[in-house]
Amino acid sequence: MNVQDKSPAEAKPFKPEPARIVRTYHLTEDVKFFQVRFVDMQKALSFNYKPGQFAMISVLGAGEAPFSISSTPSRPGLLEFCIRRAGTVTNALFRLKENSLIGLRGPYGNGFPVEAMTGKDILIVVGGLGAAPLRSVLLYSLDNRDQFGRVAVLYGAKRPAEMIFREEYFSLKQRSDLECHLAVDADDTGKWTERVGVVTTLFPHLRQIDAPNTYALVCGPPVMYKFVIKELVKLAIPKNQILMTLERRMKCGVGKCGHCAIDYIYTCLDGPVFTYWDVIHMRELI
Repeated sequence: MNVQDKSPAEAKPFKPEPARIVRTYHLTEDVKFFQVRFVDMQKALSFNYKPGQFAMISVLGAGEAPFSISSTPSRPGLLEFCIRRAGTVTNALFRLKENSLIGLRGPYGNGFPVEAMTGKDILIVVGGLGAAPLRSVLLYSLDNRDQFGRVAVLYGAKRPAEMIFREEYFSLKQRSDLECHLAVDADDTGKWTERVGVVTTLFPHLRQIDAPNTYALVCGPPVMYKFVIKELVKLAIPKNQILMTLERRMKCGVGKCGHCAIDYIYTCLDGPVFTYWDVIHMRELI
């Protein structure tokens, strides 16, 4: 392929496009929601990505970092991110006001295999900030509800105040076309109306699972995976249908820096979505 035949992102993979912050607000004390749009409206409307992919966001003078796309490609024009304050780039992002300019390049990674998931049941298991990447595939499945079978969501957070997109998940409980169970490790408010316990305590409350016909999507803190996967295997969901999004040490997004390499695997290229089979053979992924 000649350079002339490549898309702008492929021809100049390290060049960010200018984007504007349309809306921003706190989701929790240290997590903010960012809604952004490319300055070039044609670029904004034609930007194509898959649920589970990520983008590189840059702030002038602070650098760049990878972030999961929390919006869904079924709603073009705007991109949404859920970002926790954790370092130089995120501190700079948190200082920016609405209408500020940032750099944006991508999308990167493999994303969820939504084509293979078509017609299947979907079980989404969320822990903490794992709500960020899984929100994309959840919204996609709801926007294309007729393309999927049963949809069930299990979401666990440490405390009520740390449940990201809490209002959105409570609204899901009002829908008749999906199953949603919520839990917190501890209720420090005395007003929590859902279950108290870690996310795995929600599994017994699931309706009967059609295991061979189910894709299980998991994202959360590393300690969560061992126990959640144990429950999914107990349900007899096929190992190649247990999908985890693991954003480990990614830096450039295009497999050039080697920062995310594990043996022959590059998280930014071969992931961030991996099957349980991948994790069995590459335990360093978690």
